[in-house]
Amino acid sequence: MAAHARLICRSVDLVDGGPGVRFTVAGEGAEEPAFVVRYQGRAFAYLNRCAHVPIELDWQPNEFFADSKLYLICATHGALYAPESGRCLGGRCNGKGLTPVPVEERDGAVYFTPTVMDCFQD
Repeated sequence: MAAHARLICRSVDLVDGGPGVRFTVAGEGAEEPAFVVRYQGRAFAYLNRCAHVPIELDWQPNEFFADSKLYLICATHGALYAPESGRCLGGRCNGKGLTPVPVEERDGAVYFTPTVMDCFQD
């Protein structure tokens, strides 16, 4: 596990295709919202920012999946993203995807695992 890992949630808090867990990461001069979800048994995390316009995706607190539970959806624009890659699948994102956030799951918990370079950014 990365030396600067930070606990996000317990593994059981993430249900496949269910609600995500919000957390923050250090951004350019401020904390930025991020989220983690479970899809096909794995945890995936992204900045909580639509690729079209920098607004948060969740349509209700911690709800990031479309009704089908197959795609992440922007509540404002309806852009669809692949949960396993953040790749834009349709909508106004013009091929841009979500910004991934490094996470690791071990010992029954999900951790934010910034790289060494992330730890030295202001």
